[in-house]
Amino acid sequence: MAFPAKYPSLNAMEMTDEAKQTLIRVLRVAFPHADFPDGPYERTADTILVAADEETWFRVALIQGLLSLDQLADGDFCGLDDDSALKVLRRVESTEFFGFVRRTAVLNLYDDAEVWERLGYEGPSFDKGGYINRGFADLDWLPEPRIVYPEDEPLPELGAGAKGVRSGSAAGDDSTNQPAPQSVEMGEVKK
Repeated sequence: MAFPAKYPSLNAMEMTDEAKQTLIRVLRVAFPHADFPDGPYERTADTILVAADEETWFRVALIQGLLSLDQLADGDFCGLDDDSALKVLRRVESTEFFGFVRRTAVLNLYDDAEVWERLGYEGPSFDKGGYINRGFADLDWLPEPRIVYPEDEPLPELGAGAKGVRSGSAAGDDSTNQPAPQSVEMGEVKK
């Protein structure tokens, strides 16, 4: 539902196909991924257009912002190379227009199943029984963790020259932060 604006001319403002193409170009420059197909960018642009249609303020900000981009680009934002287009976006990054586009795009572009596939994300696991039952540790790009470290090698999390608990250290030594048996005894409590 579009909320009516005070001035009827604002209600009549609509996005043209050219403006939608400019918005898609904004998304590609602001969120650059060379291997992403056009689909996720187009669906994100459609989501932005629906959100703008529901709120007059955002519709006006979006239309004015897109017109401003073309003005700043000497008439053709879509025709700029990526570096030049990024420079134009840097000039408008503090505007309401760009904030609206950024907020909406971050939430929607990276919540697209086609993007998940490109990034290697398997998606939510709740409906598939959780991660534990479907490959909790199936990351094949991580090195296998070392469980036992040689005695002469410093522990990586403590740094060089640090002393700490080694695997295979004797039980009962005082190398933990737990209280020793002698420190557990409490003295008499007086009122």
